[in-house]
Amino acid sequence: MTQLQLRQPLQYETIVKKRRNFMLLIIALIVATLLSILLAVSLGTVQIAPEESYRILLYKMFNYNVGDFISQVSPSHMDIIWQIRLPRVLMSVILGAGLAMCGTVMQATVQNPLAEPSILGISAGAALGATFSILIGGTSEIFFGFGTAFWAFLGALGASFFVLLLSGIGSQMSTVKMVLSGAIASALFIALSNFIIYMSSNAEGMRTVTFWTMGSLAAAKWDNLALPAIGVGLCCLFFLFQSRMLNTLLLGEEAAITLGVNLVKIRRIYLLLTALTTGLIVSTCGIFGFVGLVIPHIVRGLVGPDHRHLMPGTILVGAIFLTWADVLARILLKSGELPIGIITSLIGAPFFMYILFKHSFDFGSK
Repeated sequence: MTQLQLRQPLQYETIVKKRRNFMLLIIALIVATLLSILLAVSLGTVQIAPEESYRILLYKMFNYNVGDFISQVSPSHMDIIWQIRLPRVLMSVILGAGLAMCGTVMQATVQNPLAEPSILGISAGAALGATFSILIGGTSEIFFGFGTAFWAFLGALGASFFVLLLSGIGSQMSTVKMVLSGAIASALFIALSNFIIYMSSNAEGMRTVTFWTMGSLAAAKWDNLALPAIGVGLCCLFFLFQSRMLNTLLLGEEAAITLGVNLVKIRRIYLLLTALTTGLIVSTCGIFGFVGLVIPHIVRGLVGPDHRHLMPGTILVGAIFLTWADVLARILLKSGELPIGIITSLIGAPFFMYILFKHSFDFGSK
């Protein structure tokens, strides 16, 4: 009895301490995100001091002129910060948050630590839909100019159900079958995309598709920022309130059924929303591999597997990661820039190998 009375206050203090540490971590990540945005708009082929960038942003956003600063600043610097770099940095924040969120949801939904849009073939499906829209369908201008995004969504959705169907054939769905099905789907959809490109005579469309396959934020502008911002923002908001359900999915099918959860319905809704988000991202800036794989594992190591902590941390770290990956893509080469998909793949591929070996050893196969 005495031990029980002593143990209860200690448990309460532990919970309070964990919550306080988590709130401090989230505040630090929000500050890091804002600082990353400010520093990222200062870096590039043309170096601009962060103080100058900060004053230009203040003037443009709030019409706040610090001293007589605007009369002294170069008009070219003003255009570079406001018209080119800020939309690009904001796009990287949005897409990084969206890809990391998709990876977290997929890993919980299919109970597979290797799940993410590019590995499961969903990004390739979205690229196939976008390729079809531009080179064959001629539908890029319909749906208020969002025809390409619509077809990319259909491609991502079709790829999601193809992988689920293929991995469930013959026997019970497993981690290995899911990854292999994703590899098959990815190879198939990329082959179909390449076939369409090879048969097409549309030179401008071929350049656009090539741009997608490598992924780049060079086309980010104020005009094409709204749709991914709304789509990714709404999906992130939705899944921030789905933490309990995502935790339930991790308990397994028997536990979920015992708790009265319809796993089939929940999985379909979650895969539909992640396919929508992936389609929006791919149709905007192309394929960025491994972001949805790397970020959830890093954040899970910091805050644990509880999605009440994991989901907000993943969204913020994903935004920071892609912001700095884009900075690297812009500054690594003196002439021109690297496609950002190359940067994310160079970071993600070794991390993917690490996870494969780690899980292999965990299952006692060494």
